[in-house]
Amino acid sequence: MSAQPPSEQAGRPFGRGMLVIFWILALGLLTLVFGNLEERQYNPNQALAGKQTEALREVVLERNRFNHYVASGLINGVPVTFMLDTGASAVVVPKNLAAKLGLIPGRPHIAQTANGQVQVRATRIDKLQLGPIELPNINASINPGMNGEEILLGMSALKQIEFSQKGKMLTLRQYR
Repeated sequence: MSAQPPSEQAGRPFGRGMLVIFWILALGLLTLVFGNLEERQYNPNQALAGKQTEALREVVLERNRFNHYVASGLINGVPVTFMLDTGASAVVVPKNLAAKLGLIPGRPHIAQTANGQVQVRATRIDKLQLGPIELPNINASINPGMNGEEILLGMSALKQIEFSQKGKMLTLRQYR
């Protein structure tokens, strides 16, 4: 015969079930929190406010933990993630994003990349935005060899703005 009353024995499975549910929810919440923290460390510039006057549009970017400048922006009104790359002669878009961004592949040409030569397609971005900075009609390339969701923000866009670095901050200025 059991030493506990029947009502306590009936409550044990319910208590264990609640404990399991608690730990599943706690692990899920921790995964969400640390996932967001990791994304924030990779792209510390997700919500660019910048400043804007009649003569100037400016945005300040913070370098990420890998010493890169990564920022959220828009191409043709679609949210994207940029990595600033002064070594890239043009804005470079992975092929898997081109249609989503409304980019039309143009003439093929060979580009020299860090991984060697690759055949890319010329394209034009109608409007590129980084915070308050807006750049119309930007030459770009569609690269079938690039994977992922990141767009290289190269010199075809960066040559139109002034940029200066101090410490781990990069200031971009567009004069009107």
